[in-house]
Amino acid sequence: GMPTQMALAIKKLHAGPRFLHDFNMFRLIEYYLRVVKENRVNIPDGYTEYLPLVYQIEKAFAADMLPTVPCHNDLLAENYIYDGKKMWLIDFEYSGNNDPTFELGNTAQEQQFNEEQQRELCAAYFGEAFPDKLARMKLNMIMSDVGWTLWAAIQAKISQIEYDFYGWAIERWQRAKEKLDSPQFWEW
Repeated sequence: GMPTQMALAIKKLHAGPRFLHDFNMFRLIEYYLRVVKENRVNIPDGYTEYLPLVYQIEKAFAADMLPTVPCHNDLLAENYIYDGKKMWLIDFEYSGNNDPTFELGNTAQEQQFNEEQQRELCAAYFGEAFPDKLARMKLNMIMSDVGWTLWAAIQAKISQIEYDFYGWAIERWQRAKEKLDSPQFWEW
């Protein structure tokens, strides 16, 4: 299915030459929080209260690091092009070397994949839907929403584009909060 096609395109990118820079969503969140503070950007209620959980995710990842690979890091549906035979990735603005499970989690989150599609994506990438890799993907699904929530809030303040960026920030934050508050969070 489509998750398999996406995983194969991602795997091809990850096997390529390393990018010049690294991408780390935890550091990007710290940077965005400075921008938020300096520019008095309105962020969703309760955001900062959840940061200790975000840093627990980082600690869990650090306990079992995966080698970084060249990643796209922003795989919205719009950044995939499929011609019926081949899957293309476009718009490499946020590319950098990163944990491959961020890429997979970001893809699963952006496409709103259900559990079966998440497993398919994981299995197509790793050869099997290993529980530890699925758990990392699920935590990175949260990280995708946590980080891009701030990006959207900042855009709501500075962008000239006619779009409800703040509404999008709220939507992303609600998804992240639901997962951070779920009993499954502690299993991942």
